[in-house]
Order: sequence, then C-alpha cells, then structure tokens
Amino acid sequence: MQESLFRLFRLLDLNKTGNKMEAVIERPTIQDQEVASKSLIGFRKAIKGRKLASKGKSNVVRIKVQESEEYITLPKKALELLSYILSNMAEGKAISLIPSESEVSTQQAADMLNVSRPHVVKLLEKGAIPFKKIGSHRRILLEDLLKYEAELKEQRSRNLQFLAEQAQELNLGYE
Repeated sequence: MQESLFRLFRLLDLNKTGNKMEAVIERPTIQDQEVASKSLIGFRKAIKGRKLASKGKSNVVRIKVQESEEYITLPKKALELLSYILSNMAEGKAISLIPSESEVSTQQAADMLNVSRPHVVKLLEKGAIPFKKIGSHRRILLEDLLKYEAELKEQRSRNLQFLAEQAQELNLGYE
C-alpha cells in the first residue's frame, strides 16, 4: 500500500522561499484506487479509535511501519490529511499539495480555475484577483486565488437560485 501511495505523489519542487510550484500530481491508477479504497476503511477505523482513546491528550500519533519496524511520530492533522488523500485517490481524483503561502503563475491559476491563461490575465489586470509582478511574470498568492474561486462559486450559486425562482414565477414547467 505505502509503495502505491508514494508512487502517486511527485514532490513539489519548492525554491528556498517556498513560492514555486512545479509538479502536477498524476491521476491514480485503477490499482491505486483499489488499494486506497481498501486502506481507507481500516484507516478511518484506526483514526476514530485513536480519537476516542486519546480525547484531548495528545496532538501527535505514533505509527509503526510494518516493513521496517520503525515508529514515526506524526501530528494528528497529518492523519486527517492522509485520510482526505486516500478518499480522493479511492474516487480516482488527482491530488495537488501546495503550501498555502505559495504563489502560482497565471498558467497554474488558469489550470486551477479551469479557464484559459489569457482569461486569468484579464482578471488580474481588471483587479478581480490581486497579484504582483516579478519582472514580466505575474504571481498570484494561492490564498487570493482560492478566495476568488470561492466568491465566484457563491455568485454562481446566487445566480442559479435567482434563475430557478424566476422560472417558478413564470411557470416554465420546472417542478
């Protein structure tokens, strides 16, 4: 199982300031999905048992690696993240791990928003997303990009709700 997990992830190549994101994570194979799915059930049981046993006692967990007989100490948050990763792998979703203080390029932002790079540049130039320029390159804080994405999602939801209400008022046959 562990081999499959590590095969899936290529480490992010971060420069000394931690601002450069290079790698894109691959989609899990069918075998990876099966292993993650089987692992997730036991993993969640172990986490739940751990939460019940250590209610408020410690923020770290010791895990034994079966092959090497070594113990590894991890923060509880890392277990929650691993659970999330396994869940997404089981569903066949690709996963990207990016430090929250990271800056992304316009192409990376476009990939995250599922739009074209020129569209992202237009959004930046009209002030919809804050950015800074390093030479001729635009850099966007991941936090700002995620905030814009959440605002866009909320706006779309409001617009959809408005259209649904309008269709009901006009009796357009949607019941």
